[in-house]
Amino acid sequence: MYYVTTVKDTVSIPPKYIGQDISKSAAEILKNKYEQTLDKNLGIILAVFNVRDISEGYILPEDPNTHHSVTFDVLSFSAEMEEVMVGEVSELVEYGAFVRIGPLDALVHLSQITTDFVSFDRRSGMLVSRNLGRSLKKGDVVYAKVSTISLGNSVQNAKIALTMRPDGLGKLEWLTESGKKEKKKGGAKPRR
Repeated sequence: MYYVTTVKDTVSIPPKYIGQDISKSAAEILKNKYEQTLDKNLGIILAVFNVRDISEGYILPEDPNTHHSVTFDVLSFSAEMEEVMVGEVSELVEYGAFVRIGPLDALVHLSQITTDFVSFDRRSGMLVSRNLGRSLKKGDVVYAKVSTISLGNSVQNAKIALTMRPDGLGKLEWLTESGKKEKKKGGAKPRR
């Protein structure tokens, strides 16, 4: 889900930063370059920190910038297929629920919320199941499994689909309901 990775790169520092602390200048430039971007290997880069090992700069012909090798750490978010995540329902729509996982809202389609038929109740603003009597509202915390990942080329285009259908997933209340039913089934004494 969240990862800290050490990255080595070259940072180009424009002349406007001459006379300023090179560490602060490099950190500012790296943050602007990397934060809130999508990297196919790292995922969504959330923060750049611990900028270090800044080399002596070199200048290229017809380029006013100084170029420095640098090492820094990034905090990133990356979802894996079949990974179980905990998230909060951020929005309900007629076709499902959006669940906040890390920096993204992932979709749980109506058909993936429970094994029961689910519909959107406009009056209450909830998703309600027909036979099991389960409901889902904004702010509910749920356990869901990643079923599809489509990163695209930017954070705005990244899409993740979730499922809550398998046993052990869904709202916490649903999980405790299932546990109580199992105890009742297994706890009955045989008749003689």
